[in-house]
Amino acid sequence: MQASVIWRNARAAIIELNDGGFFETDSTWDIEVNGKEAGTTERIETFISDLTPGIRNVVKFTHDRETVEVGVTTPDETATINVRDCGAKGDGKHDDTVNIQAAIMACPKGGRVLVPAGTYLVKSLFLVSDINIELRKDAHLLASIDRKTLAYIPGTLHGEAGKGYTRSDLYPLGRWEGVSVNTYCSLITGLSVHNVSLYGEGTIDGQTDFGDDNWWHDFKNLYRPEEGREIARPRMVFLSQCSHVSLAGIHVQNAPAWNLHPILSDHIDVLCLKISGPKNSHNTDGCNPESCSFVRIMGDEFSVGDDCIAIKSGKLGIDEQLRPATHDILIAHCLMHDGHGAVVLGSEAAGGIKDVMVRDCEFVRTDRGLRIKTRRGRGEKAINEGITFKHIRMDHVLTPFVVNAFYFCDKDGKTDYVQSRKPLPVDERTPGFGPLTFSDIKATNCQAAASYITGLPERKIPSLTFEDVDISFDPDAEPSKPAMASGVGPMAKQGLIVQNVHDLVLHNVSVTGQIGDAVQAEKVDNIMRR
Repeated sequence: MQASVIWRNARAAIIELNDGGFFETDSTWDIEVNGKEAGTTERIETFISDLTPGIRNVVKFTHDRETVEVGVTTPDETATINVRDCGAKGDGKHDDTVNIQAAIMACPKGGRVLVPAGTYLVKSLFLVSDINIELRKDAHLLASIDRKTLAYIPGTLHGEAGKGYTRSDLYPLGRWEGVSVNTYCSLITGLSVHNVSLYGEGTIDGQTDFGDDNWWHDFKNLYRPEEGREIARPRMVFLSQCSHVSLAGIHVQNAPAWNLHPILSDHIDVLCLKISGPKNSHNTDGCNPESCSFVRIMGDEFSVGDDCIAIKSGKLGIDEQLRPATHDILIAHCLMHDGHGAVVLGSEAAGGIKDVMVRDCEFVRTDRGLRIKTRRGRGEKAINEGITFKHIRMDHVLTPFVVNAFYFCDKDGKTDYVQSRKPLPVDERTPGFGPLTFSDIKATNCQAAASYITGLPERKIPSLTFEDVDISFDPDAEPSKPAMASGVGPMAKQGLIVQNVHDLVLHNVSVTGQIGDAVQAEKVDNIMRR
């Protein structure tokens, strides 16, 4: 058993017990922290709380006769400020927004804001740099759903000449599906903050449902009541231009829209979270890093009404400095179930997506497993490259692998320009791909197809490699659409559908239970079997 500390602050840590599995270990381990019993774990990534600041804490994991000991040296903590000492009541009725915000603003650098057990009704809270916020077990932050009383922020502010700024200075605030728009303030908002952690065993709850006055009812209506002003739904956690922000241990549920949405941020950790929402909820993606770098998403459980993880980098219509490439993303030891796509790249990715590693994950009952979606109009910098998926298990996934260069969402998504299967001129609007690699992947009880992969005829996928891949179908598979593109109808038990690829490499690939050929290649220049 290999054990390592992958994250820590003054009071908590994430410890990895890696036995080569996916989301859970093969055994149940008893936990002891500094000589005291601290529960059990079956997780590869385990959230450990109640550490002592400024010392070397000793954490022991015991199973039968095996003991694994890990030292966790924690940083000092300057002070703790309890939100109850700032007037928060935690009774679920009193609006505790100002009280909790007061605790956040008053907390000294290197200190902790403590949210004890209770139910705290809040509108929106804003983070500040260099503090930790702990949600204790049985602490619930409930988001207000009364949009008439909620604040909102503009999409992008422009600098003003003559005040030390220039009109070219841009300050990104609100964002909706790759475009700068007015946006309701999220339950947790961070704007240009650094060195912050929100952690604990508590819950943040968007309180969203399908009621007449709630966010999922008439969900396409983005207008603020009585003002006629278009404003996007809030997220649960929104970060813009932040660095070194950690979210660890907490439960996030019932979001009005995307759960976690960092943009233009770096060194973001999303660790040991549970992110949940009804399968029929609208746009409730789990975690969507957009134009971000050095992001770790590890040990999380996702069950949402849209994509579990969607990596993005903006649309072509916004200023280029607001849509740099997303790069250096690690997704590991996550469980994703009942969402649309498990791990998705795009489709708003005009800045490109580079160097993404997805490994050691488990997908159950998602519509797609590993999904890349793009389309003409995303732009010449919208290149997916350095993308690797390995050591993954899937069960009851409709289509395990989808690469769709004809994604039809957006107002112009079904136009002839986007959907034409004929080669069109390559210009500044044309996206593309680097090599794609899928290895050590097993998918059982599949439904529609083993894969549906289609590049653009004018800019084919240069290299597509399947290595040590085993796919089998549910004998009772029902027809479903493998991809969201015009002309793609329901199908069942189809093999590896591959179109518009230069080199297709198949090494130790097994497809069983399919109807027809295991490999259905069209406009593929070379097929290499090893």
